[in-house]
Amino acid sequence: MNEQFIQRVSIDWDKVGKESYLREITALSGLDCISFDRPVTFFVGENGSGKSTLLEAVAVAYGFNPEGGTRNYSFSTYDSHSELCDAVRLSKGYRKARSGYFLRAESFYNVATKEEDYADALHPSRRYHEKSHGESFLAIVQDYMDGGGVYLFDEPEAALSPQRQITLLLEIYQCAGKGAQFIIATHSPILLGLPGAEIYSFDNGKLHLCEYEETESYQITEMFINNREALLKRLL
Repeated sequence: MNEQFIQRVSIDWDKVGKESYLREITALSGLDCISFDRPVTFFVGENGSGKSTLLEAVAVAYGFNPEGGTRNYSFSTYDSHSELCDAVRLSKGYRKARSGYFLRAESFYNVATKEEDYADALHPSRRYHEKSHGESFLAIVQDYMDGGGVYLFDEPEAALSPQRQITLLLEIYQCAGKGAQFIIATHSPILLGLPGAEIYSFDNGKLHLCEYEETESYQITEMFINNREALLKRLL
């Protein structure tokens, strides 16, 4: 039985402009729907392949602020999200999420600033700006994640060392085991190694499921580590 909070995402292309750039993203242009059957789903693909665009649309359709934060965040530093969010329809499960968070690497600074603005005596600021970039990234997911929430992360590895990526992997695994759902766009071969996760690839012109070893993140990392000297000699 599918117990995920977000079980299916459908796209009504009639609500996307005929001249929209979204129709030029090959992995998205022929996509009618995508299902989420497991607690952790990864989106992988080359830059510009559409993974962050779809994740953003799902987040906005679910009620998150386009720049990130909890569903209680409501602000706009720069209105850059695509019209795809208006065309997306979510099919939800019977469970109601207690919490959630949308983490975007590119707009994290804005969210950390707004967190201080929202603070009051009952909800003191966690002062993410006073931590290093990597520490604040990890702290925010640790502060907000629990077993009853929906968490959408866009390249959460951006500020994390390999060691901290492993820490994040463990946090996600434990939280998912308690009932949380994660949808994550990432290039990290470490995060992608999370056991039992479902991986959707946006490469090769069509959105499709793939195995960990089939991802370019894994293949290129493995090639570099195992053949570093020969590869660099050839490239340089």
